[in-house]
Amino acid sequence: MSDRYDPHTIEPRWRERWEADRLYHAPDDDPRPKWYALTMFPYPSGDLHTGHWYAMAPSDAAARYRRMRGYNVMFPMGFDSFGLPAENAAIKRGVDPRAWTYGNIEQMRSQLRMMGAGFDWDREIVTSDPSYYKWSQWWFLKLWEQGLAYRDEALANWCPGCNTVLANEQVLDGRCERCDSVVERQFLTQWFFRITEYAEELLNFDGIDWPERIKTMQTNWIGRSEGATISFEVEGVDEDLPVFTTRPDTIFGATFMVLAPEHRLVQRVTTPEHREEVEAYCTQASHQTEIERMSTEREKTGVFTGGYAINPFNGERIPIWIADYVLVTYGTGAIMAVPAHDERDFEFAQQFGLPIIPVFDSDEVDTSKPLEAAFIEGRVMINSGEFDGTPFEQAKARLTKAVEERGLGERTVSYRLRDWIISRQRFWGAPIPMIHCDTCGAVPVPESQLPVLLPENVTFQSSGKSPLTEAEEWVSVQCPQCESPARRETDTLDTFMCSSWYQMRFVDSQNDEAPFDPELGRKWLPVDQYTGGAEHAVMHLLYTRFFWKAARDMGKVEGPEPMLRLFNQGVILGPDGNRMSKSRGNVVAPDDQVREHGADAFRCQLMFIGPWDQGGPYNPTGMAGIVRWLNRIWSLIVDPVETASMPGEPSTRDLRRLTHKTIREVTQDIESFRFNTLIARLMEFTTAMQKARDAGPVDDAAWTEARDSLLLLVAPLAPHISEELWARRGNSYSIHQQPWPEFDEELARDDEVEIVVQVNGKVRDRMMLAVDAEEGQAKEAALALEKVGASVGQKTPRKVIYVPGKLVNIVV
Repeated sequence: MSDRYDPHTIEPRWRERWEADRLYHAPDDDPRPKWYALTMFPYPSGDLHTGHWYAMAPSDAAARYRRMRGYNVMFPMGFDSFGLPAENAAIKRGVDPRAWTYGNIEQMRSQLRMMGAGFDWDREIVTSDPSYYKWSQWWFLKLWEQGLAYRDEALANWCPGCNTVLANEQVLDGRCERCDSVVERQFLTQWFFRITEYAEELLNFDGIDWPERIKTMQTNWIGRSEGATISFEVEGVDEDLPVFTTRPDTIFGATFMVLAPEHRLVQRVTTPEHREEVEAYCTQASHQTEIERMSTEREKTGVFTGGYAINPFNGERIPIWIADYVLVTYGTGAIMAVPAHDERDFEFAQQFGLPIIPVFDSDEVDTSKPLEAAFIEGRVMINSGEFDGTPFEQAKARLTKAVEERGLGERTVSYRLRDWIISRQRFWGAPIPMIHCDTCGAVPVPESQLPVLLPENVTFQSSGKSPLTEAEEWVSVQCPQCESPARRETDTLDTFMCSSWYQMRFVDSQNDEAPFDPELGRKWLPVDQYTGGAEHAVMHLLYTRFFWKAARDMGKVEGPEPMLRLFNQGVILGPDGNRMSKSRGNVVAPDDQVREHGADAFRCQLMFIGPWDQGGPYNPTGMAGIVRWLNRIWSLIVDPVETASMPGEPSTRDLRRLTHKTIREVTQDIESFRFNTLIARLMEFTTAMQKARDAGPVDDAAWTEARDSLLLLVAPLAPHISEELWARRGNSYSIHQQPWPEFDEELARDDEVEIVVQVNGKVRDRMMLAVDAEEGQAKEAALALEKVGASVGQKTPRKVIYVPGKLVNIVV
């Protein structure tokens, strides 16, 4: 057996042993308390990149730690394998998306194993396997039965590059998150999940430990607003115009109405002489993104329709305009514009010379003169008829009550959140299990016929149009209800649908009869610790919460939330501080690092570069320090050490104190995912052990305790070297099944502590002082310091302030 640390020999050997022994399999009948650890599973893009390692290696360390704390840990892995990249590759390369996807999975699976992570591969799932998407389709049918899945025409985000619809969450700064094409807005017939049914509940984060920024992002995305919906009559139109407003108290100041260009009443309220201008404006607006339309920096645009609404409180005629700063997706897609008390309305009124009527007076604004800007709050109502004199604080409630009592509308809670568009006009996804019959309408595929398999040997067109639309043999079916000729739905499910319930499938991934056994669901769910990127805040992390709550209401799961704890890692960057990309030439390939230094070194280097939640640049040159540290650990365990029995010696007390102090601090760090400081403490401990060894004989018991503790503390971070050295020590297999070391608080307590010494509040020196030193001892020791004496000189100290364990301040 070699005495030299050679990761290329020991790492594959231990990985083979672990896999053969199924060391990381989590038995369902284990009596220990369960711990379900989950990191977001990857898309099989071809190669595992440094970002994957940065997300997964620390997650693995945390899972290993929980196993050593006595938990039955389930830490599964799989592949989120449906999606546009595979289909685009099929079009570009002329290959079947199945071959491209599963070839990538095989490659990434071997790379994941190289990481040495404790994944339970027995539970692996691949979302493009029929055995998985059968149950994605089953969930769709259950949501359909509950009225949570439906088909409707709606304004949708259309990506001309990908030839498919995108959810709002998949549009970033007006562009497709996949191909960066400018997204267009079109009315299309789509399938939806009614996520808005859970909008209010999704605002409640009680009982879960999630980052505040994620909760804030979801709260803002849901966008709850309280107000009233008020109906306005429209001249010459036999249909009222409903308007949602958060400020019903300003209705007497509504001097114009604004419809979104896509509003269904635009054509009906537009008079013939204005029609050409209105239609041109609507066309122009359809080419702009919501981000562009909502910008507060761009000049307001709009056109008058020629139509008028009637103010239901005073009978005044209100001109109806269309403008792109009003969105059809918010509220009712129409607003009553009150320029005196809304900044956007004020800018629009000034741009087009429309009246500005304040309905509150103010101690700070002279309302008898033309306003120079909108103001939000006031003192009492004015220009509001019978409501004049109503205090500002009471106005909203009084007007809302009046709206309801007069039958003009109702109190309303509105949400920015829209229902989730889940249909995609692409091939490589789970087919939506619905059939369209001219007689029966939309009919669900019987459960006994699931899965609806994707057809094989299809032809992909360069236009990006889905081959499903032309797979006539696959499309043509009988209606399950009346047996008349019918057609399959040719849209496929959004891939976020597949990842919204995957944590449930992991608990029983081989079940052919149900998505999972309810008993196993009760045992393992919910997830105890989830890790992944914050970029999924308003997509996957919101969708999976909705899905869980819907499944709970069906009686399939228990509890309010799918993941109890969430930790978001930061973004790993290239050595130049930019995101890694081939075009920048700053990509660090994990395989290269592992081939040169070993998986343990690469894992530890990624965890050492800085706080895990902040990310930062990764520079391979820093690997040398990690490799030296691992070699020093190797030397401490393998090389001979001179020992003796000397329990009462100061050096023994020092070593034991440092051992227990390190256990305490490393435990605190790993509990909080502070891997960088954890490794720094272990490096300090390693150095101290080296010094103790080199200084002469060390107490045998204290050295054994320190050496075993070091290996146990290193085990979650560097699983291979710790396993090898544990075995060389003659200990029982496996180190990853050993209990986490415990610390004794009394032994970990320092005998001395560093004290800051100040003179008149300015730091002059530092000194070591006994932890239990009295004030007199502290004063005497401080005044004896040369630098302090020079500062005090011949002056007599007026006061000495002593904060035990921290500082001495001499006031002269």
